[in-house]
This record gives sequence, C-alpha cells and structure tokens, in this order.
Amino acid sequence: MSENDRNFIERAESITTSLYGEPMSAERIAENFALYGLKKRVAALERFDAELGGEIDSSPHSLRRRVQLVDLRRRMSDLHEALRKAKR
Repeated sequence: MSENDRNFIERAESITTSLYGEPMSAERIAENFALYGLKKRVAALERFDAELGGEIDSSPHSLRRRVQLVDLRRRMSDLHEALRKAKR
C-alpha cells in the first residue's frame, strides 16, 4: 500500500509501531492533538477534512476505517472547540 493510499490512522499506526513497537490508539491520537497549538490544530483538522472528502469504496475494511476516521475527527473537533473556549 503506498503512502498516498493510507489514511491518517493507518499512517499514525505505522509510524508509532516503528517507533514504539505498538500502534497508537485513536484515544492517544486525540490526546496528542490536545498538545498542539491553535494553528497546528487548525491545520490538522483541515488536512483531516480533505482526507475525509476523498472517495470511499464499499469494502468492509474501507467502511470500518471511514467510521474510525469520522469518530476521531469528531473527537478532535470537540477537543479543539473546548480548547478555544478556554483560550488555549
């Protein structure tokens, strides 16, 4: 699978597996997202939205990954809004 064919979660899992020997969970990705500054969070959300705007096929793997991406995007968005309200 080429780098362009992998989604955000698959890339994060691959990188963290290489570094730490185990994949990063969606919860851990969201926790790390909270450590980003405002501009970096906005840029990450924009990249995420661009990825979600792409084509989707009907394979079970693709649908499962899409649901995971949408759930992670929702968590990250909620966290971003909470941090903005706290002026962080």
